[in-house]
Amino acid sequence: MHLSKKCSAFRVVLSALLLVALLQLLYLSFLTKFQSKQQQQQQHQRYRYPEPLGGSGPGSAAHSEKNSRKERLRYSLSSGGIFDQSGQYRVYKNLIQKDFASKPGTNVLTLVTHTSMNNLHHLQDLVERWRNPLSVAIFAHGQDVKLATALVYALGALCPRVQTLVDFHLVCLSGETASFPEDDHRHFAGLDDCAAVFSRLEAHKDRYRNYAMGADVPYPNNLLRNVARGGTESSFILVIDIDMMPAADLHQQFVAMVGRRQLAPDQVFVLPAFEIRHTRKIPASKAELVQLYQVGEVRPFYEELCPRCQAPTNYSQWVNSHLRDTSGGLQVAYTLTWVDPWEPFYIGPRNVPLYDENFKQYGFNRISQACELHVAGYEFSVLSSAFLVHRGFKIQGEFHARKDEENRRNRLLFRTFKEALKNKYPTSSRRC
Repeated sequence: MHLSKKCSAFRVVLSALLLVALLQLLYLSFLTKFQSKQQQQQQHQRYRYPEPLGGSGPGSAAHSEKNSRKERLRYSLSSGGIFDQSGQYRVYKNLIQKDFASKPGTNVLTLVTHTSMNNLHHLQDLVERWRNPLSVAIFAHGQDVKLATALVYALGALCPRVQTLVDFHLVCLSGETASFPEDDHRHFAGLDDCAAVFSRLEAHKDRYRNYAMGADVPYPNNLLRNVARGGTESSFILVIDIDMMPAADLHQQFVAMVGRRQLAPDQVFVLPAFEIRHTRKIPASKAELVQLYQVGEVRPFYEELCPRCQAPTNYSQWVNSHLRDTSGGLQVAYTLTWVDPWEPFYIGPRNVPLYDENFKQYGFNRISQACELHVAGYEFSVLSSAFLVHRGFKIQGEFHARKDEENRRNRLLFRTFKEALKNKYPTSSRRC
């Protein structure tokens, strides 16, 4: 009886030990699975955020492409950029380069533009309309320097058309440096596709205006134009503001025109610029634009703010020439002599004089360059069916508070600039 009790107690202890061992095995199995899941999540986060492409793991072709793109960006940033002539700004040329490889003799025309982060969302419509090479210079300040680096990388990674067509350049203040936000996941969180990136940029658009970025932070529009111009090797350039839209077939039509005729080296081709009511769709062709123009939904650019700045384009002559243009192709409608204060948008040879980088903020930044073209001997030929459209009517009262002050300062600078042109072009009889 006593022995039987001992055996029974032994079985209980043995069962308890077996149960403990089984529980330990279950715990170890659960712990292993949990750790494995954590590692998978960490790996997923690593590819999801610093590599915002989604859906590709190590060893895949897409993953190798992501690493290559990231390394190219790191290399661009590793130089620390270069300072502009004034020493106020740091410039990262070719921060992200397009994948587009043009065939010899086909790199004819590049669209050149500039922006701060609050207007970069306009790139979505611009790329969709243009569908050919673009060079974009971005000015960023403070926290936007890191944001610009992250979102430009995301645009190149997630937007096939941007990846193929757009070269990005970054400009910031000389005391700021750009770096890839390697561990800053908040910049990449939720960026699963191209639409998500542009949605993020759209949400950023009301943070400030280009010319009101903070105390003592001047927007260097002419420096940006020159940086973007320097990022292309095409024969001709079209420099516009990022919130403007060209005619839908402009690139194709201009390339065809270049193929039909010999262009003079001292000739630039003017695109009449318009404004359209916000509620209207941007017209694709001259016929559509003229129809809207005749009912007042489209009007000349700056008609309310500075009609003299665009009036020499002679909008009436251009609109009416539509009735006589039966060739079907782009051609020169008429040629004009520059008069102050005309500031036309134009297609020109890539070696036209640079913009004077002393002009910053509001006023005289484009007029000064058009003035120099005139003194240098260029002719201004208005194209028959090419145009630009700015979304929304520009009206008084919508500008930043210091606009008039900046305009007065740049007017004085313009006087000095015009005097300097006399020495720069001593044999020219033309004056501004």
